Amino acid sequence: MSAARNVVLITGAAGWLGGLLSSALIADTQTPNVSFILADIVEPRSPSGAESVCFKADLTNRDETDKLFNTRLGIPDTIYCLHGIMSRGSEDNFDLGVKVNIDSIRYMVEAARSYGSKLPRPIKFIFTSSLAVYGGPLPEIITPQTIATPEGAYGMGKLTSELLVNEYSRRSFIDGRILRLPTIVVRPGPPSAATSAFISAIIREPLQKLPAICPIGNSLESEELDKLKAWLASPEVTIKNFVRAKHVPADKFLKHTRVVCLPGFTASVREELEALRDVEGEEALKLVEFKDDPVNRRIVSSWPARFDNTYPLELGFFVDEGGMVPIVKKFKRDLEESPSKV
Repeated sequence: MSAARNVVLITGAAGWLGGLLSSALIADTQTPNVSFILADIVEPRSPSGAESVCFKADLTNRDETDKLFNTRLGIPDTIYCLHGIMSRGSEDNFDLGVKVNIDSIRYMVEAARSYGSKLPRPIKFIFTSSLAVYGGPLPEIITPQTIATPEGAYGMGKLTSELLVNEYSRRSFIDGRILRLPTIVVRPGPPSAATSAFISAIIREPLQKLPAICPIGNSLESEELDKLKAWLASPEVTIKNFVRAKHVPADKFLKHTRVVCLPGFTASVREELEALRDVEGEEALKLVEFKDDPVNRRIVSSWPARFDNTYPLELGFFVDEGGMVPIVKKFKRDLEESPSKV
């Protein structure tokens, strides 16, 4: 193959973000003639417009990980490591969370190190982490210097794998890029096992005239709706930032870490609900039922809600403008135009 090859491996490719990412890379002018190796616990679909190899794979099995580097497409130049067990799933099943969120990532970085040594340069390894790595007493605004001290199994797993990606990058085994994601809103489809899943559900379901459960507070008058704030980003901006991560020159990252907290904005649960009312009216708001869940509230409340966007914006990453209302309006338009895809 020529030096201009663009072979991208995406794990977690059957998920919603994996599908959006492959389409975005096909459209990306800086990734010409892209081809894909796609893997997930269920077999991903081949995207239209690019050659691909699709695998149903259990990445907690080292042998199955190795298969991804021995396809007819050759060794990937770039890896997007998107797979994982989400926050509430990790908390409720600790052992499975360790296997998926730590062990399988270790297999992936080790395979990238081994097979990447045969390429002219280390494999770009883009690892999606989370703001769940933070916990405990925190400053009002998170900066690149804020120490991560998770208070949940999901954040612990993500932080452990971040350290692996950083160390393998320091040794030039891989070219790591660690993206700490905001909570993405509005996620389409059925609710995930994420503790933060309600943040999308209280918008998504009422816009489809379906009931939704809000696990924060016991009524619309609850002060918890104002107290609990979240750091958010839209799906569209998140995918733009995934693509951007591939193109940031390695020497632009901070010398001691490849971590980047992707840009976002802050909104309270009440501000979300007010955006729903502004876009869809009072009847939509009546579809939200309040059932306070102390475990859920504890985990989500431990995550920071304000970050300094300066560093990621200097690297060329993108941020949403206008808060929740434009995001709710966009999701409503998507529902009206292609309800089956939402």
